[in-house]
Amino acid sequence: MSSDAALTGRIAVVAGATRGAGRGIAAALGEAGATVICTGRSSVTGRGGSDYDRPETIEGTAALVDDLGGTGVAIQVDHLDLEQVRGLADRIRSEFGHIDVLVNDIWGAEILKGEPPQWNRPIWELDIADGLRILRLGIDTHLITSHALLPLMVERPGGLLVEMTDGTAEYNAANYRISVFYDAVKSAVNRMAFALGHELTPYGATAVAVTPGWMRSEIMLEHFGVTEENWQLALEDDRPDGGPTAPPGFAESETPRYVGRAIAAIAADEDRSRWHQRSVSAGDLARAYGFVDVDGRQPDAWAHME
Repeated sequence: MSSDAALTGRIAVVAGATRGAGRGIAAALGEAGATVICTGRSSVTGRGGSDYDRPETIEGTAALVDDLGGTGVAIQVDHLDLEQVRGLADRIRSEFGHIDVLVNDIWGAEILKGEPPQWNRPIWELDIADGLRILRLGIDTHLITSHALLPLMVERPGGLLVEMTDGTAEYNAANYRISVFYDAVKSAVNRMAFALGHELTPYGATAVAVTPGWMRSEIMLEHFGVTEENWQLALEDDRPDGGPTAPPGFAESETPRYVGRAIAAIAADEDRSRWHQRSVSAGDLARAYGFVDVDGRQPDAWAHME
């Protein structure tokens, strides 16, 4: 737990908390003492329709929250299913009464977007069914979740909505992002924070879009054949283990906990409204708040990309 446990007593929902940024955000909110409701499809009870066949589960995330000093609550939800999300809202109202922080981190299309050799292809060379599912997973889920859960946040002033994306609005406006489908999703989520912020303003709530830099997610580490303990091995040429060499920018990569600490910092900030309707990176927030990654580094991979 953080020394001041700044978020003790706060109720946070991390939608899409199974792995990657969602797990890192849940962990950091727990580190600051929050009760964190961790939702997603992948559970010890089954995949719940997940597009991934991976070992991470929402229960694993909730246990990590507990280990770090918070209270983790795992609830299996498919955020494309309106009735399931409404059921989540009913349960939260019954058990917790309200929400202080809502993080829309749902994605689930990492496999569908393909690997670098498949990027930058025109729309007519892409599988249209995969492309349309990317839109559903990356946009519809966020809208459904906000529709059902924001009523639990606006009942009292001071709430925080975080829309997790890839690339700031400024960066994405000037750079093509992988495919027309991926580009549309990540641009839309940035705009969503602005639009929902407009609707939340009368209720004293803050909405912000946040992007990590080059994040060492479970999938990314697996791709380069490394672990969090030896990730720098991926930077070596002619690796002794024969694994792939990562591009130089990987040296500035960050753990999922880094962007998590960014979200925790905003949530604990009494002046959080200064971020209202903005689109910012974990690096931007680290410079503002002075936090570091779990290994003591202060990476800024997004600035490296720019």
